[in-house]
Amino acid sequence: MDSKYDFSGWATKFGVRCSDGRTIWPGAFNDNDGGRVPLVWNHDHTSPEAVIGHADLVSKKDGVYAYCSLNDTDLGKTSRILIEHGDVNSLSICANKLQESSGNVTHGLIREVSLVLAGANPGAYIENVIEHGEELCDCAIIYSGEDIQLASNDDSEIEHSDSDDSVKHSDSSDSIEHSDESKDTNVANDSDDNGKTVRDVYNSMTDEQKDAVALIVGQAIAEATGEDSDKDDDMKHNVFENDNDGGYICHADLMKDVMQDVRQGVNFEEAVLQHADDYGIQDIETLFPEPTDLNMPPEYIKRDDSWVSQFMNNVHHTPYSRIRSRFADITEDEARARGYIKGKLKKEEVFTVLKRVTTPATIYKKQKFDRDDLIDITDFDVIAMIRQEMRMMLDEEIARACLLGDGRSSASDDKISEDHIRPVWTDDDLFTIKTFIKYGTADTADQKARSLIRAMIKARKNYKGSGNPTFWTTEDVLTDCLLIEDTTGRRLYNDVSDVARAMRVSNIVTVELMEDIKHTVNVGADGTKETELLGIMVNPRDYNVGTDKGGAIQMYDAFDIDYNQQKYLLETRMSGALIKPYSAISVEAYTA
Repeated sequence: MDSKYDFSGWATKFGVRCSDGRTIWPGAFNDNDGGRVPLVWNHDHTSPEAVIGHADLVSKKDGVYAYCSLNDTDLGKTSRILIEHGDVNSLSICANKLQESSGNVTHGLIREVSLVLAGANPGAYIENVIEHGEELCDCAIIYSGEDIQLASNDDSEIEHSDSDDSVKHSDSSDSIEHSDESKDTNVANDSDDNGKTVRDVYNSMTDEQKDAVALIVGQAIAEATGEDSDKDDDMKHNVFENDNDGGYICHADLMKDVMQDVRQGVNFEEAVLQHADDYGIQDIETLFPEPTDLNMPPEYIKRDDSWVSQFMNNVHHTPYSRIRSRFADITEDEARARGYIKGKLKKEEVFTVLKRVTTPATIYKKQKFDRDDLIDITDFDVIAMIRQEMRMMLDEEIARACLLGDGRSSASDDKISEDHIRPVWTDDDLFTIKTFIKYGTADTADQKARSLIRAMIKARKNYKGSGNPTFWTTEDVLTDCLLIEDTTGRRLYNDVSDVARAMRVSNIVTVELMEDIKHTVNVGADGTKETELLGIMVNPRDYNVGTDKGGAIQMYDAFDIDYNQQKYLLETRMSGALIKPYSAISVEAYTA
């Protein structure tokens, strides 16, 4: 160690519970004893200019002490001025290869010591911990909260202006003495300056402080018995529980048995539990690290809603919500052109004019949270999560109402009126062609799928909509079609595109909401039957969604001061309806 240095201080302290609940054990950084590491400004690892000197490390019973020398770089000179003026007075370390068990950091390697702005960080704490577990992290920054001491002009002594204590360093010896240590380690005195005994001081401690003392005592016992804490096979676990009779457990044999099982492929936790009873450890689960969240914020368990965007992104939009559709039916014989015979009366053409009016409805999603809960949730942005969920569910509800209807009873207060948002499935026969398939009671899945494709092909001639439509169906129906085999057992269709070409549609989109949708309807010659919806053929361009100015989807939020609640409202006012006659075909099946 150099005989001259600019300042010294505690790089880290042992036995102090950090703010995240971890405790640095005595001897955790013994591998750094007598070593030299870079001195860095505020843990800046991005530039070599941040290196302001070096630190010589000495492992003591209370922690790791650093004797620091500043270089002559601009930042080094600035740091010297800041230290001498008392503007900066704290050190911290950056360490890796950390090992932790039950909240106790037992081993690590100090890679650098930093001069830090820690005035607002009293006490010890650890930051930048990447992951928790037996291997704590790849790199962590540990703050001690202790003041540094300036070097005096006398090479043999360091004095701090605010303390009468001194640190003495001899050129002829590698040992370093702290005048504080004589005071701290003089346990022969039964009382301090205030007349308190050791027992009085101990009883005045908090539970956390008592735990720290117990950890230090446990480490001392382990060292006194000659047990090697650096070997993985002999790693000790010390547990201090207020309710335990003994309060201290140190079983090297237990860990030998556990590590042997681990090498054979047994999970560490299971291995410990298997041997816990043999060594008299109860409630061993308290030793295990806390579980780590893999998904934050929480993932949604939801239906497949990929079809929603495919439908809503392709519908026809108008900037007005009150729409009227008018059609002249010229398919009747009375509308046909006629031949003329001289002397005969010419007859006028006759056709029917049809019309319907669709008016808007309000669709909304409302949510509320206690403000206390919003403040207490710190792991993720709960407000962003709420907004995402509300928009996602509103979009799905609108798409459902347009294609299928919302499925609620007409008597429900929450019903989206089908006079305002007209479902393609149940729309008037002028707009949606109803096709029914009659299944036999003994029909196989192959036979039902063949019947569906045959019915689709035959109904296609009645389609009057725009372009090549899309078939919206369920995953089960599509799967049955893909599995159709010929007489030799070979599949007829290799992929979804093959099935779509067979049905004469541009694409097939599965809709999870369409599964097991049934209703009772008149099917013709067989009367009233309960039918199951198999699919709908429609081009979304033929469906119009109208919103007036201000009727688009908007988010509102408000705070209820009476109940201390934050409320959110997502709302739109719109209309929806098919605007072309015979632009959709619904396919339903019933059993004879």
